[in-house]
Amino acid sequence: MRLLGKPGRPRTRTAPAGQASAPPSGPPTTRPSEASVPGTCPPRLLDVQAAASYLSVSVWTIRDLVDAGELPRVRLSVGRSEVRRLLFDRRDLDRLVDRARGA
Repeated sequence: MRLLGKPGRPRTRTAPAGQASAPPSGPPTTRPSEASVPGTCPPRLLDVQAAASYLSVSVWTIRDLVDAGELPRVRLSVGRSEVRRLLFDRRDLDRLVDRARGA
């Protein structure tokens, strides 16, 4: 059986020239940042993924900075044991950037 139209993904319909397209309906697709939401504040401690995102580098760069002693990690202890998760203070990340800039 033959298809009625051309094979492939159908094209979206565009508004004719001179007419504005309707704004998309529904909730916005972007979430507001945590700092702009009343009653919340950004976390002070960041995990490896969040620290890498904060500095716009890879996770492996964060791990290399820790191994080189350039970036200290926060060690939290619970009772006699220590939390194994790598956590970083946002202020230490800012200091690292300031040192790199020469400020």
